[in-house]
Amino acid sequence: MIPKQELGVLSIKNENQIYMDKPIPEVPNWRVLMNLPVIFKNPLVFHSALYKDLGDSFIVNSLNGEDLILTRSSRMIQHVLQKNHKNYQKSKFQTVDLAKYVGYGLLTTNGEHWLIHRRMIQPGFGRKKLQGLLTIIRGAVESEVERIDVEKTVDVLPLMSDLAFQTVAKGLFSAGDIRARMASLQKITDTAQKMLIKEVRQPYLRWWFRLSGSLQRHINMGDKARYIVNELVAERKSSGTQEDDLLDMLLAARYEDGEPMSNRQLIDEVMILFTAGHETTANALSFTLFHIAKDQAIQQRIFDEVCRFDFGDENLPNVFKDLTFTRQCIEEAMRLYPPAYLVDRVAISDDEVDGQKIPSGTMVLLSLFELHRDTQFWKDSSVFDPNRFSPDQKSKRIGRYFPFGAGPRMCVGNHFAMFEMIIAIATIVKSFTMKCDLDQIELVPLVSLKPKEVPIKFEKRY
Repeated sequence: MIPKQELGVLSIKNENQIYMDKPIPEVPNWRVLMNLPVIFKNPLVFHSALYKDLGDSFIVNSLNGEDLILTRSSRMIQHVLQKNHKNYQKSKFQTVDLAKYVGYGLLTTNGEHWLIHRRMIQPGFGRKKLQGLLTIIRGAVESEVERIDVEKTVDVLPLMSDLAFQTVAKGLFSAGDIRARMASLQKITDTAQKMLIKEVRQPYLRWWFRLSGSLQRHINMGDKARYIVNELVAERKSSGTQEDDLLDMLLAARYEDGEPMSNRQLIDEVMILFTAGHETTANALSFTLFHIAKDQAIQQRIFDEVCRFDFGDENLPNVFKDLTFTRQCIEEAMRLYPPAYLVDRVAISDDEVDGQKIPSGTMVLLSLFELHRDTQFWKDSSVFDPNRFSPDQKSKRIGRYFPFGAGPRMCVGNHFAMFEMIIAIATIVKSFTMKCDLDQIELVPLVSLKPKEVPIKFEKRY
């Protein structure tokens, strides 16, 4: 039977069938070795070929000698992230490799440490709590949009990176001229990420990274970033003022015994918010702008919607329900280019999903990139179609769309990020018309998925 097609979403049936033992196919080692240059530049190309040949899940022997399971199976992804999440934890990539640069916070810890701090921090990122930050976020976005050059083609990725970084900075530290220090912090985090990717994709060169001093230099840069954050925290504490921003939320957070976070833990959490909060947003905005600039009809529809919206302070909480098409464009861009394109988990004990066994200690890489482009579910999956995310299609996306992850470890800042992105797209489209001559974006998968460049010409609206 041909699946029913409806607004870019396919209806899949027979998902609850009984599964017998079904071995996961393995990728021959020679195929991995022959593709090392491709893997280092863009592993998604290699992964795509394997999914085409082997199906929704397969085993790869890493260069460290460990077996990895890569999957785009909706059932396995939901099982690992939601249904049996207690049996899975983050891998050493985040808890060791990334942590040495940004510290031990929500993104880089497991178990009780993570659970305690998640419970402390999550209330500060709820929609109601964020309402007090909406004016600050809007002001930061508008300030950055004013810096866009007109009448010439510019790469929007650096622009969106600055916008996202400054917005997180203002959300954390509120008032004050901190642009110079934020620029230094941004450069350090970007440089550290590139070093981390080298370590992970070229593990056979780690001895050289240590011997040459390259690894230590980047760790020292991380220490410099922590010093900058510590300065800002110390200034807030000594000022005695209360800004009702995210830093105040972190300072006010308490453990069950009533004690506040240590200064070191506080700095770690701030570092994580910068690292996880700015780049993913910048990338999503850049991908969204690319498709808006390519389609004048979509751009006009956003403009018409934005012109009907009242951006007054008291009306800002309504962006989610009133700027629906603007939001749909962002959601569709995050389908095509999920910032967390691969999610890593390690099985704590033996497990099984649909007859496929996952031994204890096995790393499972969940490919949200492939899941979001699965032709079994998404009609014309490589086509940008915001109508997939119209309100009446919501139930048909369940289990197939995870732009912020899923389960207990779903991104704590998802509401902050969505509000920021809606305001940014709305402000840019209201201020400029855009054109882009680039046919296709070249993808750069680092810690998050980013575009190599997005050249757009901006013209001022009058």
